[in-house]
Amino acid sequence: MEFEFLLSWGIVIVLVLLVLATLMRSLVIVPNRSAYVVERLGKFRGVLHAGFHVLIPFFDRVAYKRSLKEQVLDVPKQTCITRDNVSVDIDGVLYLQIITPEKSAYGISDYEWGAIQLAQTALRSAIGKLELDRTFEERTRINQEVVEALDSATSPWGVKVLRYEIRDITPPNSVMQAMEKQMRAEREKRAAIAQSEGEKQSQINLAEGAKAAAIAESEGRKQAMINMAEGEAAQIRAVAQATAEGLDLLARQLGSDGGIAAAQLRLAEAYVEKFGALAKNGTTTIIPANVGDVAGMVATMTRILRPGEGLSGSPRQEKQ
Repeated sequence: MEFEFLLSWGIVIVLVLLVLATLMRSLVIVPNRSAYVVERLGKFRGVLHAGFHVLIPFFDRVAYKRSLKEQVLDVPKQTCITRDNVSVDIDGVLYLQIITPEKSAYGISDYEWGAIQLAQTALRSAIGKLELDRTFEERTRINQEVVEALDSATSPWGVKVLRYEIRDITPPNSVMQAMEKQMRAEREKRAAIAQSEGEKQSQINLAEGAKAAAIAESEGRKQAMINMAEGEAAQIRAVAQATAEGLDLLARQLGSDGGIAAAQLRLAEAYVEKFGALAKNGTTTIIPANVGDVAGMVATMTRILRPGEGLSGSPRQEKQ
């Protein structure tokens, strides 16, 4: 009796545990940004999104679990041939996101592997249209072509390809060496051009400086000549003015009382002084016939100085 009692209680406990386990399996909590694909008796029933859900035991089951977050797939390195028959190794990164979970479950067996294979195929096709030099320049265009090709192909899978990025492009060593030589030659060419442009600009600056200096020098000479001419003109005007004033003063003095006598005395002194200097300094002396007739010479000069007389001693005839 006691054994049968324990056995019955053991069976009850086992049944209770089975019921609890079954109930626990029928209760499903879906995390945020996730989706569960549920099948009922092997047939698609629906998609469970974030939250608490209850399934029918032994009829419903979670067949697939999908993340709705953006996924990053590494596209392995592959060898591509460019339009000019150069082999390059290229690898990249693919970004995609599940839009329809049931299509990603039933549209393809492995959407990640399929997306990677499509990315490699589309990349080889895009690289084959370009020369080697343009593959480095048009990465954005290549990425866009790969995304467009993948987006149309993965649409039946419920997958959206967001972008593709080329990570590295590796040409062969021989091509790398040739490109290095080309870049070195291009840099030397740019340096030579820059140096020649600098020398050209330097020569232009020197020529412009010499031109400006010559213009400034000529302007200086011109202004100096103008100033010199103005100075000489002012000097001539000053001398003429002084001479006119002296003659005017002399005329007034001659017309005054004793003016003629004073002029006669000054003429006699000047005559004697100049004649003595001529006889002293000159090696050849010309002596007038009337050298001793100082009075006659003074009288002659006096007649010239008198207003109304000429050299002959007769009064000047006034014009009618």
